[in-house]
Amino acid sequence: MRNLSERQNAVNVPEQPPARTPAGDAFTNLISQVVRLIRLFSAEGEALAKPEGQTLARWLVLEAVAERPASVAEVARSLALARQSVQRIADLLEREGLAVYEDNPRHRRAKLLRLTPEGRQVLRAIQAAQQVWANSLGAEVGESGLRRASVVLDQVQRALTGRRPGRRAEAPDPHTAE
Repeated sequence: MRNLSERQNAVNVPEQPPARTPAGDAFTNLISQVVRLIRLFSAEGEALAKPEGQTLARWLVLEAVAERPASVAEVARSLALARQSVQRIADLLEREGLAVYEDNPRHRRAKLLRLTPEGRQVLRAIQAAQQVWANSLGAEVGESGLRRASVVLDQVQRALTGRRPGRRAEAPDPHTAE
């Protein structure tokens, strides 16, 4: 049997964390920037949806079923959200006449969510406002810089995809890291 200090590994944290590499510092800085951007994007999304009486969450669900009807579970997976929260939003959209549930030929119980003409009209109005906003910011920041940033974010996303959250990675050899 292990002694108490061996079993309480959370208590046995080294006094000094290992030094971060320059690449680790750059990655940590990127995370901080992305978190701040998420807050800013969310606030902008709420502002863009508000004139149509919608929220960012409702806009995302409307957009998820704009091309073709989908089940709530499919929408939740595509948005990386909990199915229950998407269900609540879908029910609100249906009550407001912006979407309807229809039979799903592939599943007896999981109905498909489809936009109504009113829902499509609301979505088009939000998308038009988003286009003006995106064009303005895109011109301000610059297309080439945005494309470079997108490449880096794609690389980070690929590196993170498939990793188990919270998994401790092996420390890279600082002599071989970029």
